[in-house]
Amino acid sequence: MRAQELREIYLKFFKERGHSVIASASLFPEDDPTVLFTSAGMHPLVPYLLGQPHPEGKRVTNVQKCLRTTDIDEVGDTVHLTFFEMLGNWSFGDYWKKEAITWSYEFLTSKNWLGFDPDKLSVTVFAGDKDSPRDDEAADSWRSVGIPDERIYFLSKEDNWWIAGNAGPCGPCTEMFIEVDEIPKCGPDCRPGCNCGHFVEVWNDVFMSYRKLEDGSYEPLKMNSIDTGMGVERTLAMVQGVPTVFDTEFFIPLIEHVKELSGKEEFTGEDNRLIRIIVDHVRSAVMIMADDRKIGPSNVEQGYIVRRLLRKAIHDADLLGIGQGFMNSLADIVIDMFKDLYSEVKRNRDFIMKCLTAEEAKFRKTLSKALRKFDKIYQDTGTITGGDAFLLFTSFGLPLEMTRDLAKEKGIKIDMDEFTKQFEEHREISRTATQGRFKGGLAEHSEQIVKLHTATHLLQAALRKVLGNEVTQNGSNITEERLRFDFTFSRKLTPEEIEKVEKLVNDVIKQDIKVNRQFLPYDEAIKKGALAFFKENYGETVSVYSVGDFSMELCGGPHVERTGLLGKFKIRKQKKIGAGIVRIKATLE
Repeated sequence: MRAQELREIYLKFFKERGHSVIASASLFPEDDPTVLFTSAGMHPLVPYLLGQPHPEGKRVTNVQKCLRTTDIDEVGDTVHLTFFEMLGNWSFGDYWKKEAITWSYEFLTSKNWLGFDPDKLSVTVFAGDKDSPRDDEAADSWRSVGIPDERIYFLSKEDNWWIAGNAGPCGPCTEMFIEVDEIPKCGPDCRPGCNCGHFVEVWNDVFMSYRKLEDGSYEPLKMNSIDTGMGVERTLAMVQGVPTVFDTEFFIPLIEHVKELSGKEEFTGEDNRLIRIIVDHVRSAVMIMADDRKIGPSNVEQGYIVRRLLRKAIHDADLLGIGQGFMNSLADIVIDMFKDLYSEVKRNRDFIMKCLTAEEAKFRKTLSKALRKFDKIYQDTGTITGGDAFLLFTSFGLPLEMTRDLAKEKGIKIDMDEFTKQFEEHREISRTATQGRFKGGLAEHSEQIVKLHTATHLLQAALRKVLGNEVTQNGSNITEERLRFDFTFSRKLTPEEIEKVEKLVNDVIKQDIKVNRQFLPYDEAIKKGALAFFKENYGETVSVYSVGDFSMELCGGPHVERTGLLGKFKIRKQKKIGAGIVRIKATLE
């Protein structure tokens, strides 16, 4: 079975069971600052898990692009990846545990679908705690399809509870594992979740029945929903019977190309680890830069992750003796692999290639100087402090992670508190790019965030009225304190233009206009004048929010019912963040 067949049969299976097939959302979560990237299929669907109607109905399925940086330092082993695709099916207040588990079992074991040996299938369910009871309903559902008690494991919240971020919709889950005969059990207590490799997780069904609040407490959701996830790369490796994800068609051509570029005939275990890092990191960086928001390497947020991935790949390629220019040829392989699945990959090829060429040239120009400075500091002081790491990053362009790796080789642990303290003016880099978390976001669905989300629509409409249709959204980010809106424009606004934009928004707020929502076919919505800037994110039927004749936009929500609830709108800051991109920060008082 090839990857495309796996994608197709999964979607076919759930389409036959009443699910609408929806497109993958962007790798950049819209208006959700709880994560830098879409790291799970549920991120774009949070409003619907919290009760908002989905334009495609109560059952949907898709293949979602995902990127996770939490395990970035583990990449190089046999299983960890940064970019991956996730197969998922969702129920928004419709079917529940019995149906989800029965379908999971059927898809995994039926000869008509994946055909895994049912005797090799083990499952885990939630053991219960003070917040939620033991999940006997899920266990009974597994027993009803034939899984015996000895292959049903009750595990704690650490293993069998899913939440994306620190707050938001969540619930107990059941995970499915396939036993790999080629890898023996590590001992008598070996079980699913053990790291020895005998049990490999292939699927996770999450029973979204709670919402975690900022204070750490849990409250029941208005409705019970299903959120599932099955990694394409890992499942493909299992179906094909190969030992790792790097032995599938996703990585074989990339690995072979890197080996050819190295000129080596034999490769050590360390060589193979470096090769896996290189192909993973270049692949992930290409998929990030392929997005229509055109985020390239930088020192902030998602751009920082791109820079970190690429510079680590360059450093490891140097260790293998690979010369300059290797990333572009690898990128061509990645683009060819995904161009028919995600149109933006082909559409933004030129941007990707320019970024790769410029970043490699920039890094190589500063790397040797940075390494000499590192060695001098170490020779003079015998250590590397957090302040040294700050200096190497800001003055010499040496990524913090690379400084930490070099220090680790010398037995030094860098004081991160000192680094963070000195890096206060770049807090978004140290706190969000390295940890990947923000406070706030649509996952919380708080009253203030809903207000700011609605105000973002009004801001966009006002900008277009004042500056013209050159203005198009390039991204947004909302916390409890403020909204942030990035848009295409050739220059910063004049004070007079800012005043006009604020007046337009506040006039609409004073008029207390009703915020309307309707579901329309995509083409009809566009014909009516609805704004849609990231076309690849929308399905055939879309959710359209309008505020009188002032604003009409495709959006998943949430929004206030009337503009009069917003308060006074005020633009606090603006700055240019790239060629033709302006960022505005605004508040509601």
